[in-house]
Amino acid sequence: MPQVDRLLTLTLGESDTEIELQTRDENRHAIDLMTAQTRNSLDIFSRDLDPPLYDRASFLEAMSRLCLDNRKAGIRILVQDPAPAVKRGHRLIELSRRLSSSIEIRQPHPDYRHYNEAFLVADGCGFIHRPLADRHEGTTNFHDPVKARRLLDFFTEVWERSHVHPDLRRLHL
Repeated sequence: MPQVDRLLTLTLGESDTEIELQTRDENRHAIDLMTAQTRNSLDIFSRDLDPPLYDRASFLEAMSRLCLDNRKAGIRILVQDPAPAVKRGHRLIELSRRLSSSIEIRQPHPDYRHYNEAFLVADGCGFIHRPLADRHEGTTNFHDPVKARRLLDFFTEVWERSHVHPDLRRLHL
C-alpha cells in the first residue's frame, strides 16, 4: 500500500503506527491530515517556515478551521530564520497576524541556531518529525504520546527563551 493511502487510514489520538515519510508529497499529506484532525494545539518547529509544506491553501484552511472551531486553540510556531518567509510574503505569517489570539510565531534564542530538525506536534499526541530540516525524510505517528511529549518538552524549552521577531508583528495603521 502506498504511503499516502496508509496515511488516509490514520486517526489522531488513536492510530499508533509509525510511518516513514520520504517525499515532499508524503509530508504534505501527513501535515494536512494531522492538522485537519487537530482539535486543541499545534506546535511547529521549522527553519524557514518550509513554504512547500506550510504555505499552501489546504494547510492554511485547516489552520483557520482549527482556530475558528475552537477559540481556545493554541498554535505556536518557532522559526529559526523568518526573514525569507517575511520577504516572500508567506501566507502563514499573514494568517498569524489575522488570528493573533490563536497563532503565535517566535524566533528561537541564538543558542538554538544550530538545531537542524523540523517537527510538528498535534494535540500533544501526534507528530511529524524530520531529523534533518532541509530534507523530507522523516516519520509520523498519529498517536505516540511519549515521543510527542519529548518533542514538546524541547519545543517548550526553546519557546520560553524565544522572542517575537519584529517583522512578524502585526502592523497597526
